[in-house]
Amino acid sequence: MKGILALIVVVLSVSFAHGQNVAEVQIKTSAECGSCKERIEEKLNYTAGIKFAELDVRSKVLTVKYSKKKLSLDDIKKIVSEIGYDADEVKAIPASVEALPTCCKPGGMKKK
Repeated sequence: MKGILALIVVVLSVSFAHGQNVAEVQIKTSAECGSCKERIEEKLNYTAGIKFAELDVRSKVLTVKYSKKKLSLDDIKKIVSEIGYDADEVKAIPASVEALPTCCKPGGMKKK
């Protein structure tokens, strides 16, 4: 009985400690369309330390859950900017923006 109780305490402690190292943030992006959504989510969801990433195209808000032990918010914003999109105050890298399809560039959906 003591062994089972000890196991439960260990499992709960590990779960609690793990939860303390996961953060959820929302980042305003310059995404324009569904292709942007796919591009951003694919890159982030396959990045070590990111548990979940989802972009709401209508609001241009990216929600990310990540491990604070592996990444910082600045790291995530840098990744988004390297893909070619603004991430809050971090501006997109111009060469990356240029490499995006026309619809994904700033104002690209208005040009259609």
